Amino acid sequence: MKKYLVLAGNIGAGKSTLVGLLAERLGYRPYFEPVAENPYLEDFYADMERWAFHSQAFFLTHRVRSHRALMDDAYSVVQDRSMYEDAEVFARNLYERGSMSARDWKSYSELYRTLTSLLPPPDLVVYLRASVPTLKRRIAKRGRDFEASISDEYLAGLNRLYEEWIDGFDLAPVLVVPGDRLDFVAESKDLDSIVRTIEGRLRDKQGSLFPVGM
Repeated sequence: MKKYLVLAGNIGAGKSTLVGLLAERLGYRPYFEPVAENPYLEDFYADMERWAFHSQAFFLTHRVRSHRALMDDAYSVVQDRSMYEDAEVFARNLYERGSMSARDWKSYSELYRTLTSLLPPPDLVVYLRASVPTLKRRIAKRGRDFEASISDEYLAGLNRLYEEWIDGFDLAPVLVVPGDRLDFVAESKDLDSIVRTIEGRLRDKQGSLFPVGM
């Protein structure tokens, strides 16, 4: 039976790496985070409060289209980031930081909730939980210039929103992977543990939270 697996986590948590590893081990088709040329980005960076809704609505549309494509794929799939965290973490962050007005946030949230009610949820969400020091170390290791200026405060704020989202997410079971403790790249036994736990959770989707190693 086809399965739909989502990998969630902050910038530098290791989502893309784990997507590739899981696709290979489980025989799933990997879906990496799509690159979309947002026509509102230039305006957004010039005037965030005015253009935040337009920019996020574009990304939401793109995410929903990708979600629909995953549903139409005949193979089991593992996805790098979903529309859920795009809305619940990144768009919410814009609102909380004052870059999206309350009126726009309300309209965006209503649109998001409507769309999520029309699309089938994943079979399992795997959340890579990682502290700010771990995120910073991994960000530095991959050496992307545009990520070098990301502040500890920004990452900590996203971590808080991720935890709030995961705590209240009830559309699908959630598996929390302790990213500070498990190194699924350097330690094959850690990857084995994650794979075994995912396979078990996909066989038994009762409950909502089952941290690896706890």
